[in-house]
Amino acid sequence: MAEDDLTIELTRDQALVLSEWLSRVIGTAVFDGLVERDRAVWSPLYMIAGTLETSLVEVFAPDYATRVEAARERLLEMLSSGAHFENKPEK
Repeated sequence: MAEDDLTIELTRDQALVLSEWLSRVIGTAVFDGLVERDRAVWSPLYMIAGTLETSLVEVFAPDYATRVEAARERLLEMLSSGAHFENKPEK
């Protein structure tokens, strides 16, 4: 990794929910219209979306929707408890 590169760590739940959300919103008129205001944002968005999509085997699981919903619920629980500021992904 180059010195000026940045690494972002996400929990599996965070990655799964973000990946699913990006796949739903990229390509919609509202989202694309917002991003078109600053076209340079497409570069990191595509990089993040592509990395998530190729890293998450759950995307191909037959129970994908169930997994995403369970991950979403766990993240919402963390948000309501305030724990999202304390939790870091496990290595």
